[in-house]
Amino acid sequence: MNILQERYSLAIERVKNLDVQELPKTYEPYVDHCRKFFLELDQVYTKEHTREKLLAWNQIFYQDLQGDNYETSYGNPAYMRQTYGEKIGDYLCLYYVSFRDGIVAAYEKDLETLTLCLELFLQMLLILQEDEVGRCLKETIYYHIHDYDETRVERSVERMLLPKASSFICKQIMESDFTNPDYLYEFGEYITENEIQIARFLNSYSEEELAKMAQTYTEGYRKGFEIAGIDLSKKKTVQIRYHIGFEPMVKQAILQFRAMGLEPVFSRTTNRAAIGVYSSSPNRQYQYDHRFDNALYMNKALLANRLKYFELSFQKYEKEALEYAGPAVIEIFGEKLFQPEAKEEAPAYRGDQEKMFVEYRRDYSLLQNRFIPSDSYSFTIIAYPIPEIGDQFEEIFAETVKVNTLDMDLYRRIHQKLIDALDQGEEVHITGRGDNRTDMYVHLHHLENPQGETNFENCLADVNIPVGEVFTSPVLKGTKGCLHVTQVYLNGLRYENLEIKFEDGMIADYTCSNYDKEEDNKKFIKENILHNRETLPIGEFAIGTNTTAYQMGRKFDIEAKLPILIAEKTGPHFAVGDTCYSMSEDQVLHNPDGKEIIAKENEVSALRKTQPDQAYFNCHTDITIPYDELGDIEVFTLEGKTIKLLEKGRFVLEGTEVLNEILDRDI
Repeated sequence: MNILQERYSLAIERVKNLDVQELPKTYEPYVDHCRKFFLELDQVYTKEHTREKLLAWNQIFYQDLQGDNYETSYGNPAYMRQTYGEKIGDYLCLYYVSFRDGIVAAYEKDLETLTLCLELFLQMLLILQEDEVGRCLKETIYYHIHDYDETRVERSVERMLLPKASSFICKQIMESDFTNPDYLYEFGEYITENEIQIARFLNSYSEEELAKMAQTYTEGYRKGFEIAGIDLSKKKTVQIRYHIGFEPMVKQAILQFRAMGLEPVFSRTTNRAAIGVYSSSPNRQYQYDHRFDNALYMNKALLANRLKYFELSFQKYEKEALEYAGPAVIEIFGEKLFQPEAKEEAPAYRGDQEKMFVEYRRDYSLLQNRFIPSDSYSFTIIAYPIPEIGDQFEEIFAETVKVNTLDMDLYRRIHQKLIDALDQGEEVHITGRGDNRTDMYVHLHHLENPQGETNFENCLADVNIPVGEVFTSPVLKGTKGCLHVTQVYLNGLRYENLEIKFEDGMIADYTCSNYDKEEDNKKFIKENILHNRETLPIGEFAIGTNTTAYQMGRKFDIEAKLPILIAEKTGPHFAVGDTCYSMSEDQVLHNPDGKEIIAKENEVSALRKTQPDQAYFNCHTDITIPYDELGDIEVFTLEGKTIKLLEKGRFVLEGTEVLNEILDRDI
């Protein structure tokens, strides 16, 4: 028996023999619940997985987060503070969320993570019998994070770069019997009708149809390298991110990536965020409540150590880092619309923590770029609906496939007409219509050689599927005005009457009408769009041209559910944060017409040459004005001429009018 197995055996034996009545009465229900939780995890880890057990575990591990159950869940910070008081309640809630990391660990036979969760539970039991419970809970979770952070960091880097580190998921995809959706429960994630129905639906496709779907995704990935002039043959790994249930398509994608010489790597989701390989959330409010859990223990020393551990891990796997080709992402859309409740009991950053975590994210981004330079890899993103979108799921899915495979040659020609007009300008004016109050002026870079240079990228369906936009990084000085949308979903969160004001390309003010209190509206935007920064620059201005996607949204009444990936193609949009060329500004890129794209940075990103720690924000959020809220887009040239591109939400520039045929189609 190795040391880790011995530690686990001793810990689980203590849990089995635990008498909760020996603890103070107030903690008995909480401890008993956690004890039973760990005993079930032990069953997952040690026993055979029958269908009955898999179905039962799916409920046991997630039922307390579902619906009204969450009101009295130990994962609900409001309930825990009400039950145990502010300090003790906050930390017992954090401990409970940390214990839940053991769920996926048990399914993956990850003995180290499972053992650490168990040992943290046993440490907590000792603390609950002491006098200063709150202080000791805080110190213990801090040192638990501190002492094992190096191990966690190295494992996260391994999962990013080493195929063997994520072999469990790859085996599930390549060896599962897709005719029986029970395989889904083996992932250890929360499985709903979304996952079951999408798996059954995709399994009804022929292998040829699935391969064709996968090829749209994998070919877009390959084309990204080709367009950027990056040698794909030097790469060994591709990071696949997807929603559980899409395995029939992902299996075909793996085979196609392997034909390119790439092995897949996978990361797992956490209790707090849906990234990597993930499934439907048992409760999105739960995830929202815990987005800043690290505020309960984070300090500058911990973050500095974490950066050091990341550097050591990247150094250890320096060769593998250079062989990393980048992420290939399958997004989903169609989830029920969600507006979070702003809870004062949820963990939140103090002022000093906001600053230190912003600096940490920036420094981590710069560190990763040292070992995996942004101009040395590529990516691709594609999106599909899930059954939760409604009874017309299959029709919407078919329409999405159509949107993802539109005629690129047609759009290339239309985009070129727009770019030729835009490149004559020094400024673009964008206005709203009806209730939309947008009035924005975007200042463009000066073209020294108009015959060989361009400000706008002709964006086709390669890294960013579907086709349908021309975009640029504006000059900040002179870019000003008001950006307004009556309603928009950004990263799964709904904003009502989102209004952002800009001065010289920087956010000067912002508001929305989500909450009754203005301070709550500003806090919501600051946390989720500005990512706790005081301001951000405009990183991108674009004109979306995919009127087919826009009409799909209107036809099925799903505009609010479209992901940013598709929504950004359904009208002009502005991104706040980094430019689209963040950390790869020096890479030479050309449009299909041969002109070099020169507008790849702004006054902030230019600081990378002198103050790299001030140049990047590690965020990029697109905000789209839909055609039905759009007034005009016009270009002002140096000669005082005005070129109108769109008028009252319709394309009027010669050579682009074909896009209106779809806009005007009777739905």
